Amino acid sequence: MTTRLDTVFTAIDRANAKDPNLEEGQPAALLYGQRMTAEQERLFPDASDVLRIACRGQHIERWTLPREEYPKDRAGYLQWRTEQGRRHADRVAGIMADAGYPEGDIQEARKMLTKQGIKRDPEVQALEDVICFTFIRWYLGDFMAEQPDEKMPRIIEKTARKMSAEGRARALREFSMPDHFAQYFRD
Repeated sequence: MTTRLDTVFTAIDRANAKDPNLEEGQPAALLYGQRMTAEQERLFPDASDVLRIACRGQHIERWTLPREEYPKDRAGYLQWRTEQGRRHADRVAGIMADAGYPEGDIQEARKMLTKQGIKRDPEVQALEDVICFTFIRWYLGDFMAEQPDEKMPRIIEKTARKMSAEGRARALREFSMPDHFAQYFRD
């Protein structure tokens, strides 16, 4: 029997399978969603459906709004990121509604995907921890290769600051990192 959650995951995966950007021979957005789910299952195995959906849909159809359409400065980046969050939330909300989720759950997913309540709402913070773990595990190495060395401490510090205290402590246990990066994960 197909559950509502299965229906939502299938719709998100179908949408992300259209990503023309490939990574490891797969559509990049599809792979990212699957990696997010794997991290969520590891970090929060008893997660609510809403958190599971927010993790899977975090970057739904991200390629449809290229970063290049915004100014190359920090303000442009923040505008792009905010618009991406709004678009992801709208798209996931529509998929959840089609699957029969109640409005309260849909609004919770919107809140998570637009990052309303980081550090205050445990579910929003859980999503952020999953995002950070996915970034560290799967994307940090390639990202570091593209950045000047002097930028990396600030990037690592920002990543650590987004995480919960529990997330930072777990990251220290799970990832081997040089002390000059590990310092940002210590309380």
